[in-house]
Amino acid sequence: MTVVTEPHSSPLSENTADVIVVGAGPAGSTTAYHLAKSGLDVLLLEKTEFPREKVCGDGLTPRATKQLVAMGIDISEEAGWLRNKGLRIIGGGVRLQLDWPDLASFPDYGLVRKRDDFDEQLARQAQKAGARLYERCNVGAPIIDDRTGRITGVNAKLGEDKREVTFHAPLVVAADGNSTRLSLAMGLHRREDRPMGVAVRTYFTSPRHDDDYLESWLELWDRRGAEDRLLPGYGWIFGMGDGTSNVGLGVLNTSDSFKELDWREVLKAWCASMPEDWGYTPDNMTGPIRGAALPMAFNRQPHYTKGLLLVGDAGGLVNPFNGEGIAYAMESGQIAADVIVQAHARPTPASRELALQRYPRVLKDTYGGYYTLGRAFVKLIGNPKVMKIATQRGLTHPMLMKFTLKLLANLTDPTGGDAMDRIINGLSKVAPKA
Repeated sequence: MTVVTEPHSSPLSENTADVIVVGAGPAGSTTAYHLAKSGLDVLLLEKTEFPREKVCGDGLTPRATKQLVAMGIDISEEAGWLRNKGLRIIGGGVRLQLDWPDLASFPDYGLVRKRDDFDEQLARQAQKAGARLYERCNVGAPIIDDRTGRITGVNAKLGEDKREVTFHAPLVVAADGNSTRLSLAMGLHRREDRPMGVAVRTYFTSPRHDDDYLESWLELWDRRGAEDRLLPGYGWIFGMGDGTSNVGLGVLNTSDSFKELDWREVLKAWCASMPEDWGYTPDNMTGPIRGAALPMAFNRQPHYTKGLLLVGDAGGLVNPFNGEGIAYAMESGQIAADVIVQAHARPTPASRELALQRYPRVLKDTYGGYYTLGRAFVKLIGNPKVMKIATQRGLTHPMLMKFTLKLLANLTDPTGGDAMDRIINGLSKVAPKA
């Protein structure tokens, strides 16, 4: 890796950079933004063309909101963002409305934005910072140094004519999502002992479009058979502020019903059980039902090896407590960028490698204990009996649910917080950082 003492005023060459970032979703664009702001030459390679759709709930917690502020994104209502005050929880015959906690470390509001527009805003912000974005750039095999086994670039097909190109850099960031072909090509496979989820969602024209609370239904009933079944997951309703609602399900792979059920049909049946005046009917559906995998709790490791860093879904960064991925994608991108910038300034290959090997340790220090707690939580709620007791009894205790909201959304002050913060932080510290 060439040591550069001054920020680049021009690219090293058209197809060569300090860092290649594969994938311009929230993880990749955030990584590229922070790298470029630090003066590194960055290639950001995106296989599709903006705007493009992704399966998501479109609801952003205060944790994700903080990252948007750090990137200088205009999150005003005038710029098209819908703010939310907190989470409305429904289950066990109880309807509980909880505001986001008042913390020093995070804002007290969340946001809603459609992913087709959201991702493009982040990618354009990375461009403004100096990253070189290539759209319709389908990355294939990594380029490997035969002598060291390190990744030194990628092969790709570019543009409508699928012109074959190669890009070179001493470091590559895999931000190519759950499928992460780049990680697989480098021998990094998914850990089967970590939870996976599936999200399915669609949009409806609805009078509930301007709801200023995210809504989560903790009891997900399948009422299509002879007996009602409580399923291992939750439903959501997020008003989009544009005349539509995003309605979907988040489902865990912790029960026998995970593989046997058609979750699109479950979503249709769940929507049919809603009050008719909400508008969640086939006639009001504005697009098809789509689904996507949710890779959770570090389900692909190590997060750094042989010149390759994993961020976001590629590294299984989705929060197992609540299925939130965007905040952790962006946070891991910022962490990776910081590690890379520090490594880039080191004078020798050995010292640079030492700095890069810090990245997995920082991730584990930041999330490891919390994700271990999340894996235990996933196993518990995968049992329908446990889930039924939790919803029926837990929701009647507002103070307990306030604690649960902080735990599930990972919203605490690391220092100087209240008793709830100290309990959650303490549990995360003592839990194994696997």
